[in-house]
Amino acid sequence: MSLSDPKYFPPVATSTAEGLLAVGGELSVEWLLDAYRHGIFPWPYDERILAWWSPDPRAVIEFDRFHISRSLRRTLRQRRLVVTSDQAFGEVMLGCATECGRRGATWLTPAMRRAYQQLHAAGQAHSVEVWSEGRLAGGTYGVSIGGAFSAESMFYRVRDASKVALAHLVGHLRRRGYRLLDIQQLTPHTARLGAHEIPRAEYLRRLAEAQRLRPSWEPFDPDAEP
Repeated sequence: MSLSDPKYFPPVATSTAEGLLAVGGELSVEWLLDAYRHGIFPWPYDERILAWWSPDPRAVIEFDRFHISRSLRRTLRQRRLVVTSDQAFGEVMLGCATECGRRGATWLTPAMRRAYQQLHAAGQAHSVEVWSEGRLAGGTYGVSIGGAFSAESMFYRVRDASKVALAHLVGHLRRRGYRLLDIQQLTPHTARLGAHEIPRAEYLRRLAEAQRLRPSWEPFDPDAEP
């Protein structure tokens, strides 16, 4: 199965070697959904220049290859950190934009945060929150397209909180019947967790297959073993 042509973008094969596909456009729900359905995502240069990307290769996390270290497993079993979903989507995005020295130097501009909160209101974007003593300690968020989930960013204020969020995300997607977890670009951190790269053509084939599925995000079980 292959994807149809995008409505608002050129073919992804026309992207540059760095993955740049287009500049300009709108941060609307319609544009974002068209992008994600075709393996494209926004990554602005700054608040003035909106850029759209489709890199080759593409980084993914295979559910059965996700690595939970002994120390992370111990943290998960201690249950000192409380996990929820879709309870603080905007706060998670703000944390991703401002924590760990990112303030003023992030692609998560105010316009981006507003656009993804609209996706969240439309039921197409979700967050996983991690709490410590009633305060948001970390989290992650992303976009859900059929049986594919594109994880966008994560942050932590308490040690291991972002890893706990990601572990619960992986476990939740697996249980709910998702088939593909996209993380867009590989980093040393995600590589240690088991992420790897695949050719864009393979990613697009798997994305097309995943979109045939209609898994439900709910219910989210915070007590399930990741």
